[in-house]
Amino acid sequence: MTAEQYDVPARPRGGRMPRRERRAQLMASALEVFVAQGYHAAAMDDIAERAGVSKPVLYQHFPGKLDLYVALLDQSCDAIIDNCRRALESTDDNKLRVHAAIDVFFEYVGSDTGAFRLVFESDLTNEPAVREHVDRVTTECAALIAHVIHDDTGLSGAASRLLAVSLVGMAQVSARFWLSDQGGIDRDDATALVAGLAWRGIRGYPLTDDQ
Repeated sequence: MTAEQYDVPARPRGGRMPRRERRAQLMASALEVFVAQGYHAAAMDDIAERAGVSKPVLYQHFPGKLDLYVALLDQSCDAIIDNCRRALESTDDNKLRVHAAIDVFFEYVGSDTGAFRLVFESDLTNEPAVREHVDRVTTECAALIAHVIHDDTGLSGAASRLLAVSLVGMAQVSARFWLSDQGGIDRDDATALVAGLAWRGIRGYPLTDDQ
């Protein structure tokens, strides 16, 4: 099926552009097609048509569909992890840190691009290269959060990692539910609700009993 049959309009074919710009354009077009169709239904023909290029041009940049999909996963995973790092570094107030970290996932899931579907709702999770990238979001975000938990509570590294993974899981699952739910809660209110729940739990692990 063509891009038009999936309501993903093709771009007009254009002239030459610098390699970096062309790669970015191809990835943007591929993201739209993968989000609309899923990995298995998407075809390189659809992506080339959406980008307004010939298929040989697409193959000059990406040897195959999986390579293109993994490149998009890399981009999406890096964005989440970088945003999580910035959220934790944005303040020394741990209550605000929890809120900022939770909001990273709500903001990402709520993005108009739908890129979160590649990371959290991939139809290719049995592929080792894809599973590795999907798991990287949890492990690297949790590692960042675990460092803060350890410093603040004095818990062991293993305990800090377990709590951090729990926070990441809470954030991404609740964000995805919020997006699909028809309850009408806006993003700020939803983030505040989940962050409040997380903070009420994590603040129960002080460094000493009198804190």
